[in-house]
Amino acid sequence: PSASFNPRYAFEQFIIGEGNRLAHAAALAVAELPGQAYNPLFLHAPPGLGKTHLLHAIGNYVLAFGGGTTVRYTTAEDFTNHFLGALSTRSLEPFKRAYRDADVLLIDDVQFLASKARTEEEFFHTFNALYETGRQLVLTCDRLPRSLVGIETRLRERFEAGLVAEMAPPDLSTRIAILRKRAALDGITVSDPQVLELIADRVATNIRSLEGALIRIVAHHSLTQRPISLELATEVLDVLSPVAAADAPTIARIQALVAAHYSVSTAELISAGRTARVNWPRHVAMHLARELTGAPLQAIGEAFGGRNHGTVLHA
Repeated sequence: PSASFNPRYAFEQFIIGEGNRLAHAAALAVAELPGQAYNPLFLHAPPGLGKTHLLHAIGNYVLAFGGGTTVRYTTAEDFTNHFLGALSTRSLEPFKRAYRDADVLLIDDVQFLASKARTEEEFFHTFNALYETGRQLVLTCDRLPRSLVGIETRLRERFEAGLVAEMAPPDLSTRIAILRKRAALDGITVSDPQVLELIADRVATNIRSLEGALIRIVAHHSLTQRPISLELATEVLDVLSPVAAADAPTIARIQALVAAHYSVSTAELISAGRTARVNWPRHVAMHLARELTGAPLQAIGEAFGGRNHGTVLHA
């Protein structure tokens, strides 16, 4: 098990939304009071929603403020490989000490233990040894304990003995906040906020995919010297997520495509300007928004700078 943690995975860098608020609060409580708050803490979420981030955040916090509290991190796969290696070299005692001497043990992806009888048996005893001495366990998994087919009932029951906290996919506002945080961490300047809104609208599966889309757009910007614009973002996302591109259009996507086609900015589309260069693209975008999204005239007007429904009807 490792005692080193990714410094970027801290509580301060974790974006809190409705889907992960409970998990974040529980992880922070565990970091502040190991073995006293929720034991075990079981974080459940599909891949890419921040489970590993919270594990490392707990580790970083305990190392910084734990006053000598020992904390270890491992994955269930590494635990398995370490156990099998200890068996083959007859070094089980050092193996046991590596895990059972920790005050806080963080274990990622426990679903990997399924159908591994000998490893599961050893993990069961490790779990008990830590739990019975008041030491903290934090586990992550891509499914609920009761859905862990291939893992013994007695172990599933122990997973459920503490707090099971679900992490749901982030909503749109949380996805935008995640992108802003990532851009700030990487020193990326995105002058048009609608670029981040477009990415967040198009990539809703998980945080890794969301940040990956931003990185890919920045890479295209760096290699081609093109500005980070809605046009560039749309091109990259159409290649990256062709299925998403074929989904029902949104007003923001229509604005981005129309602006790119007519070589104007989205800011100009929603501005008060009435020049011919901007007026025709704006009318086209309003028309397409009405035809393709079915949004009410008032909602379309609000999306185009607060115009009234009469203006949209005229367009």
